[in-house]
Parts: sequence; structure tokens; C-alpha cells
Amino acid sequence: MNWTFRARAAVGAGMLLLAGLSVSVEIQAAGKSNQAPSKPNIVFILADDLGIGDLGCYNSESKVATPNMDRIAAEGMRFNDAHTPSSVCSPTRYGVLTGRYAWRSRLKQGVLWGYSRSLIEPGRETVASLLKKQGYATAAVGKWHLGLQQTDESVNAPVPEASEVLPEDHPHAVDYSKPLSPGPNSVGFDYFFGIPASLDMNPYVYVENDHVIEAARSEIPRSAHRRQGGGGVWRAGKIAPSFRHIDVLPRITEKATEWLGRQSTEKPFFLYFPLSAPHTPWVPTEEFMKDSKVGYYGGFVAQVDWVVGQILKTLDDKGLAENTMIVMTSDNGSHWPATDITKWNHAANMHYRGQKADIWEAGHRVPFLVRWPGHVAKQSTSDQTICLTDFMATAADVTGTKLESDAGEDSFSLLPELTGSRNAESSKRPPVVNHSLGGTFAIRRDNWKLVVDNLGSGGFSAPKVVVPKAGDPAGQFYDLEHDPSETNNLYEQHRQLVSDLRAELGRIRSSGRSR
Repeated sequence: MNWTFRARAAVGAGMLLLAGLSVSVEIQAAGKSNQAPSKPNIVFILADDLGIGDLGCYNSESKVATPNMDRIAAEGMRFNDAHTPSSVCSPTRYGVLTGRYAWRSRLKQGVLWGYSRSLIEPGRETVASLLKKQGYATAAVGKWHLGLQQTDESVNAPVPEASEVLPEDHPHAVDYSKPLSPGPNSVGFDYFFGIPASLDMNPYVYVENDHVIEAARSEIPRSAHRRQGGGGVWRAGKIAPSFRHIDVLPRITEKATEWLGRQSTEKPFFLYFPLSAPHTPWVPTEEFMKDSKVGYYGGFVAQVDWVVGQILKTLDDKGLAENTMIVMTSDNGSHWPATDITKWNHAANMHYRGQKADIWEAGHRVPFLVRWPGHVAKQSTSDQTICLTDFMATAADVTGTKLESDAGEDSFSLLPELTGSRNAESSKRPPVVNHSLGGTFAIRRDNWKLVVDNLGSGGFSAPKVVVPKAGDPAGQFYDLEHDPSETNNLYEQHRQLVSDLRAELGRIRSSGRSR
């Protein structure tokens, strides 16, 4: 397959070269400041398992039409080297909201589950609490997946590992009959509506603020994956009588647009909109299946794009778009193995190696689009290596706020990059650290990527774990500029670089911060 990116548009001014990286920007009008207004609205859309190759603005050979996400790219900036801190759900969400790597928390590998307790530590600053202090109205709508209620350590039972799957009758399981606090409202969100965890994790209920809308009084059997002819994979367990998986994406979209519709130009707002799709179960509504060339997955991606369109339309209709920064990204790569690429002739993760959960590039390289009229140039692109943890420092910077020393420890502002004002000093971002489902670490500096102590994927792709033996390279080392598909392990050829990056990873892990 001939992999091609859509051509970068050099609007007006052509290409600006900064620190060896190219960014296509528009010439600012005479006298136009690059500085942020004091209180821009912020909308952060986090798709679930959306691949970089699903979007037409990244992959001209995508089999899925994504006109609304492509519109954001055309009207703003497309980042070509954006990464999630983890290649799975919960730890990335923690990183987005706290600006801190989740492996610094009690979640050392894996994800949380439907009955898991709250992961965000009491008193920890989040993007929501930071912006709320600046007078923002704040809302989270969609998939939470960061746990609910605080662990009661007085319970006469060992506290389980954070990623342990708990049955509903476990002594440390969330009690959904009680207020679900701590939860979204406890970490800075004025309003929350959504589901507790992934769409394939029980209990299947809607939560509004700190309570369940309808109790999970019924049971649902396990469903097989679409790949095996099932109705869409989900686990057996408790379910609210009126809950239907296919209704979730439309319902959270309705709630998000309703909330946006109540906002005005009088008070800035922040909407965190973590979608439930295209994560399994693949349950697009009928209209999105009509033209799908990639089965149920393609239909679900198309529905995600429709959701983005509803947000854009609401902002336009309310006259809010001009002072709104909208970010569109994904929590990790697509769960799209090689067998799906072959079957559908569609590579959701493009030419990158692996899939969701892996330490390889497809696990954590994601789409990242930003539109901000008047401040981010239309049709601009960036090759700067960034991480989703950078959202917190960026939110602080665009509102003129300083982060405290114990907040956003792994977060770095993208404002200079977004506004075209980056210089040699502002471009000095420490290396990005990535983490797989199974706890494998990687560190990225410039074009070099080091995977430590594992010759496998660390995630879903086989082999997951290959412990280096005597005589083997003690890890994986790739030159992503010349080998973006990670086919040639250069570990033995660059011993000094490997040693330097190992030392840097050790410092970042032990110091408690990247900055």
C-alpha cells in the first residue's frame, strides 16, 4: 500500500523553520498579536480508540469519511507527532486532566474497571479545577473511566491493585447506591453526565453528577466481538433496565450540545468530552452503516465524526466559535490488528507498528488537531513531538495562569507552537515518556526512541513480552525519522545514545517530574 500524507498547505507565508522542525503558518496581519485572550472557551474532545489513519487529514487512503475532523485540521493546526502518555484508556485520561503520568499514581499498569475507586488523588489540581478558579463554567460529558468514590482503607480486606477487576460484592468495589464522590464533581467539574468506564465494562448505567440515573437492577450476558459475529463485545454484568449500548454515543452527544447551548459569551467555559467510541462494542446507529467500507468499525468512526460535527455546529449556532479553542484527539491508537488491515484494506494506525495497548508507535501516536480562530493559523501543521499531558500547561498558559510546583509535573505548554511564536528556548521540551498496557516504558527524544527491558510489544500484539537474554539487545532502539515503522532495532549500534536515554528515563521516573 502506498502511504501518503495530505500535502501541507503553506498558507500566505510558506514554511517557517524552527529548531529543525517545520511549521506551516499564516502571516499574521500587521499589528496582530500572537498572545492569547485572557479567557478563551476550551472544548477538548477525546475519542476512544480512534486511529491516526482513520482521519482523512492524516491519511489520504482512509476508507472512512471524516469531514468534520478534517474541517478542524483545515481551520487550525494538525500535529503529526502527538502521543498519549499511555497506550490505553484510564492512564491517558489521568494524564490529560492532571498533566502527570499515571504510572506516578497507584495505577502502574492496565486500566481501571467499572467498580474501581477514584484514581485522581484528593487535592490534586486538574485542568477543570484550574480553570474553575479562573471563573470558568466546567463540564465533563461522556466516558469517565477514572474511578468513583475513595477507597476505604478501614475496610477489613486488603486494598486491591488499581487494575484488578472487582466484582460488585468486593469489599472495595464502588457502591453505586451511595453518592459517587469523589468523582468528576470533586476534581473541578460543575457538571457531569456519562458512563463510569468503557462501554464494554459493567455496570451499564448513566451517572449524572454524583448519582446513578437508573439503578442497575437487571443482568446482561456477555456478547461476542463483531469479529466473531457477535453483537459487539461487552462483559456480562449488571445493567439498568433501559440502558442500550447503541444509545450511549447519541445520548452523550445530546447532553454535551445541550450544555454548550446553555453557555454564553458572558462567562468562559470548559467542556471535557471523552467519547465512548469507536471503542468496543462497535455499535453505530443504522444511518452510519449505509456507506461504511470498513464494517461496524468504519460506521462507528463515521458516527464519531458526526459527533464532532454536532459540537462544531452548536458552537457556530451560538456564536461561540470565534473565542473557542477546540482540541480533537484520541486516548490511544486503534485496536486494529494486522488481520483487520488485511480484511478491510484499511490501516487505522497507518504504517505505524502495532496497535492499541502496545509500546510501539501505533499504541500511542494519535491524531491531535487544534482550532482557535485568530490565534492558530489555518491549514498549519507541526512536527513538534508532544504529549497529551501537555494540555494542562497549555490551558494554564492560554488563561495567563501559573501552575504550582506540585501540579502538571509532566506538562508543557503548546501555546508558542500553536501561535507560531516558538523559539529555541520555548521549544526545549524534555523527552516524552510512553507506557504500555503491561507496564513497558519507552522514552522519545528527537528522532530517537528507546524501549527498555522488553523486546516485545508490552500490549496486545504478539509477542507481548520478550525478556532479553544474554547476548540479546537489552531493549529496542529506533530512529523514527528513517524507520517510523520500527523495523530495525539499532540498540547495539548506538550504545551511548541508549545509555543517555536510559539515564534520562531514570531521572524522570525518580524525580517525580519531567520539568
